[in-house]
Amino acid sequence: MDKIVAVASGKGGVGKSTVAANLAVALANGPDPKKIALIDVDFYGPSIPTLMGGGELKVDGEERLIPALKYGVKFISIAFFLQNPDDAVVWRGPMFGKAIHQLFHDVNWGDVDICIVDLPPGTGDAQLSLAQMVQLQGAVIVTTPQEVALADVRRAIKMFEKVNVDVLGVVENMSGFTTPSGEQIDIFGSGGGEELCETYNLPLLGKIPLDIAIRKGGDIGEPIALSNDSASAKVFADLRDSLLEQLASKKSEQPALKIVN
Repeated sequence: MDKIVAVASGKGGVGKSTVAANLAVALANGPDPKKIALIDVDFYGPSIPTLMGGGELKVDGEERLIPALKYGVKFISIAFFLQNPDDAVVWRGPMFGKAIHQLFHDVNWGDVDICIVDLPPGTGDAQLSLAQMVQLQGAVIVTTPQEVALADVRRAIKMFEKVNVDVLGVVENMSGFTTPSGEQIDIFGSGGGEELCETYNLPLLGKIPLDIAIRKGGDIGEPIALSNDSASAKVFADLRDSLLEQLASKKSEQPALKIVN
C-alpha cells in the first residue's frame, strides 16, 4: 500500500462512512483511476458492505483472505464475519488492535495505490491502534456545520496532532438542502466547516449537500459517486481531486504498508 488515509470524525452520525465509500469509488473511477482499498474499522457500526452493495470474501491458496471487490474498490469489514448482520460486536479495547492488524496483514490486498480507512467516531482505541500500526499519510475529518458536531471534531483534530498524523483537510457534510423550488435551507446551520478550517489552518476539501440521492444510493449499495449526471457526484469528484492534491504535496519515500503477496 503506497498511501493510507483515515476518514475520521469526532461525532457519530455525520456521514463519515458515506463519505469514505463515495470517496473510494470516486478515486477508483476517476479520469486517472487509482487502485483503491477500503477498510472498515468501525467495528461497532460497520456499514461499508451496505454502502457498497454487499460482497463476498474468498480465500487464496495460502489461506489468506481475498477482499470483496465492487466498483473497482477492494474492501473488507468486520460485518462479513458476523453470523447475523444484526449481531452486536461486543469487544474490549485490546481487541481493536488485533483486529486492525489482521485486516491489514491477513488479507491479500495485492497492489494498492491508496487505502481509505473508515474509522469509528471518537478518539479511542481504534484511532490510536491505527496510528501506531501503520504510517498514515493523513486524515480527512468529516463534520456537519452545527456546533454540537464541531466540538467533537475539534477533539479529533487535537488527537491526530498528539499522535503526529497530519490532518489533510475537512469535509463539511449535510451542508444545506435545496428544495425542489430552489430554496436553500441550512438545516444544520452554515459556515461551521469554514470556521473550523480557519481556526486550524486546514483546507476545506468539500461541502456535501443534503441530497436524497446520496441517501438512496447508500441504502441500495450504489454510491452516488458512480453517477454521471448528479450534482452530488460532481461534489465527490471535486473532493477526490482535492484529496489527491493534498497527497501529492505530502510525498513520502516509503510505502505506508508493505503487503507481501
